[in-house]
Amino acid sequence: MPSFTLLAQSVLSGIFVGGLYGLLGLGLSLSWGLLRLINLAHFALAFLGAYLTYTLSSAFGIDPFWSLALVAPAFFGLGVLSQALFARFGVTQFGSLLVTFGLTVIIESLIQWIWTADYRRLETSYGTASWRAGGLFVPKAELFALAASVLLAVLTWTWLRFTWVGKGLRACAEDPQIAAAFGVNHRRLALALSGLGAAFAGVAGVFVALVYTLAPSQIYAWIGVVFAVVILGGLGNPLGPVIAGVAIGVSEALTMALIAPAWAPLVSFTLLILLLLLRPDRV
Repeated sequence: MPSFTLLAQSVLSGIFVGGLYGLLGLGLSLSWGLLRLINLAHFALAFLGAYLTYTLSSAFGIDPFWSLALVAPAFFGLGVLSQALFARFGVTQFGSLLVTFGLTVIIESLIQWIWTADYRRLETSYGTASWRAGGLFVPKAELFALAASVLLAVLTWTWLRFTWVGKGLRACAEDPQIAAAFGVNHRRLALALSGLGAAFAGVAGVFVALVYTLAPSQIYAWIGVVFAVVILGGLGNPLGPVIAGVAIGVSEALTMALIAPAWAPLVSFTLLILLLLLRPDRV
């Protein structure tokens, strides 16, 4: 039986990785729940943001957090452009799954062409630093990722619930025809939301670069667990991915500590299968 300190550290690590799961799932949850588009390219954009952060820091000396001022607006523009193309060609929900998978492959190939398939590690003064709280260690970069995840989720939830733009988006998701009859411009709102989702992917990429060693093939390693986080948290619910991400992260960490690391990936998929069996209406 592991010691109490090991279990507590495992729970803490699970909370931190769960926060990153939630941050990666935030943009996907919004596009899937409110725009009815399954954007697999969201993961590729996150890794593109991670590689751009790596280059801005290592080649130009820009702090990763300052790189957000460049990455987030650029990715917002990419999100707006992609949504404009989806609307122009009438991409359906199922079609978006196929189209964005193709975009994922293209972005992965672009990353390999520019940065090669070699592993890359962003070195910063706080990337590997930790605070000590009793017998536990609190990694700075992972704590910042969790804080960013919670902050963005709360701000997005507030925006969707209490602003006219957010109310218009929720109305369009429920009934586009009735919303249009009341003067809601779904096309403009969809462009804004898609841009916001892509910007969230860029933010997540900054923290992926801070916490993990980068390799292009890792894009696909995140898809399964983040899909589970999004569905468990509820489509279109900004707070859901963070809560579900923390729950899955802690479950995986405890599974690794109590049983074996090889069993950890089964946690998210077992929870997902059970949810789909008991509540098939969640998707």
